[in-house]
Amino acid sequence: MFRAPRPLLLLLSLTAILTLIAACKPSEPVRNDVAPEPEQSAAASAQASTTGTRASLPDLESRGLARATFAGGCFWCMEPPFDATEGVVSTTSGYTGGPESAPTYEDVSSGRTGHTEAIEVIYDPDLVSYDELLDVFWRSHDPTDAAGQFADRGSQYRPAIFYHSELQLEQARASKANLQADGPFQKPIVTAIEPAQTFWIAEDYHQDYYQKNPDPYQRYYRASGRQDFLKRIWSDR
Repeated sequence: MFRAPRPLLLLLSLTAILTLIAACKPSEPVRNDVAPEPEQSAAASAQASTTGTRASLPDLESRGLARATFAGGCFWCMEPPFDATEGVVSTTSGYTGGPESAPTYEDVSSGRTGHTEAIEVIYDPDLVSYDELLDVFWRSHDPTDAAGQFADRGSQYRPAIFYHSELQLEQARASKANLQADGPFQKPIVTAIEPAQTFWIAEDYHQDYYQKNPDPYQRYYRASGRQDFLKRIWSDR
């Protein structure tokens, strides 16, 4: 009978163990483990987070456009429903609500800066109203969870509406009250309504993540629990 040499047996045993360990690892991505693209240094990340190139609100108004800012947990998941809404010109992922300037993803994800992940929506009010955007927002997150969203926990993932005018404030309050009175939720609606603050654009690799990385995005969207939750809550509405 052939008997394998001891070194070969050890190599085969080690290979089997490593294969078993790999098979036991979760196949779904973990949102908080995402790192910047290798070529993007910390300095480049900070430079990418700037409001220097964005249009001011008066500039937008002169072009017949308006701005809305929403936080609903992971900003990857908040861009798609607004991008699919007629009248939305653009969506941008970023950070807002904290006192520090030019925060990076690493800063914000630590939960120590006070910022939350958010998206800025530029839209044409002649084609889509702010009330309609609020409806998209409510149907895209869990408004009963103030401690985070789905698999992402911490204040950096808290839900919030950041209003840019008194009219937006009034509409946001009314929309929230209507959702509490007539919506599908039994728990209190706890999504915050706060004045808009400086919006810092997130690093390039976060922008349109669902389009640039469709497979990892879909795995995260399912594994986080967001997909099943939204289907369960809104399937009959």
